[in-house]
Formats: sequence, C-alpha cells, structure tokens
Amino acid sequence: MDGTNRKDIYPGLEVNIILKKDQRSGTLTNGIVKDLLTSAPYHSRGIKVRLQDGQVGRVAEIVEE
Repeated sequence: MDGTNRKDIYPGLEVNIILKKDQRSGTLTNGIVKDLLTSAPYHSRGIKVRLQDGQVGRVAEIVEE
C-alpha cells in the first residue's frame, strides 16, 4: 500500500519514507511513525511524517498493515 492517504497512516505504523535529500535517488528509509505532519486527507507524493528517530520524509510505502 502506498502512503498517499492520511487515513491509512497512524503513529506506531512501520513505513518506508523518502527523505528530502533522497528524492532524486529514491532511497527509502525504514522507521516507525511518530507524528503525521500533513494535515490534508490526501497527498499525491505521500503523507509527510516524522519517524521516532526524528527523521522527516514522505511515506513511500506501508510495511505492515
């Protein structure tokens, strides 16, 4: 599942995100969601989140349901 719908993402969920610095390469970073930073219900490039380790990026894919 991709991370474009806010309703699918919640704190504690394991996701792969794309960091700002990795947008060109598409390198994914795995982590657990701490905060949702996008307030809109949908975003075409992925909902922006903060991981528990403090990294911020857009959700590329949801690892666990």
